[in-house]
Amino acid sequence: MNIYKLDLSLIRFFHLISVPVARIGLFTIFFWFGILKVVGLSPASPLVHELLSVTMPQIPFTTFVVFLGVFECIIGILFLIKGLERVVIPVLCLHMITTFLPLFLLPHSVWISFGVPTMEGQYIIKNLVIIATAIGIAAHLHPLHKKI
Repeated sequence: MNIYKLDLSLIRFFHLISVPVARIGLFTIFFWFGILKVVGLSPASPLVHELLSVTMPQIPFTTFVVFLGVFECIIGILFLIKGLERVVIPVLCLHMITTFLPLFLLPHSVWISFGVPTMEGQYIIKNLVIIATAIGIAAHLHPLHKKI
């Protein structure tokens, strides 16, 4: 087999598995991190608590963090279900907006200095990969049928 046939075979294989692997990856991240919030073991809890106290201080943290964890688990589960992409991707976008808020509202917690994120900041910035993965899934959708 020459290099061009091997290249074509690999591209076809990766095209075939790209969406299922992306779905499983997003499910794993959202469900795992969500469950950690629900059971009170999330390393992100202090940052979530600080953001909540700035944005919605009237909501009790313990109630909110469980709700957030369940919400993240649901996002993960929805990514596994073919046909629900048009539901879960907008929900993901809403969630991503809120996860980026600390970069602007809590700069002391997410930046060491200009352009140098803390571990929490890195945790937030990696969400760009989640967004890119969701875009990849959306790119494989078929257009909606136009009703006449």
